[in-house]
Amino acid sequence: MLKEFRKFILKGDLVTIAVGLILALQITAVVNSLTEDILMQIVAAIFGTADFFDVSITIRDADINIGAFLNTVVEFLIVGFILFLIVKAYNTAKDKLIKNQDPEETPEDIQLLREIRDAIQARN
Repeated sequence: MLKEFRKFILKGDLVTIAVGLILALQITAVVNSLTEDILMQIVAAIFGTADFFDVSITIRDADINIGAFLNTVVEFLIVGFILFLIVKAYNTAKDKLIKNQDPEETPEDIQLLREIRDAIQARN
């Protein structure tokens, strides 16, 4: 079962893409909850409001509402940081799986290339 799981993780195909899409949708829900229910509540405790929608600048007769933009930027930074952490964890796990992979599980062309590399290094 672990060998099958390892092959699943290391191969990219349509099923993997579908699983990734489903996970991305769930991560969006988690990030939205993190933003709205935790981080923006901390902002509310500090600034007295849970969002920046009311923040605006008035120049003559024009109101420039920068609050919505600030909210979007904050959410973007949070999503970007969380995705960075997820990708970093995935790459670390993938590297560990590849290092622990048995030579018999390595595709033949990779084994052949490794043998050629080793033969060239032995000559030098």
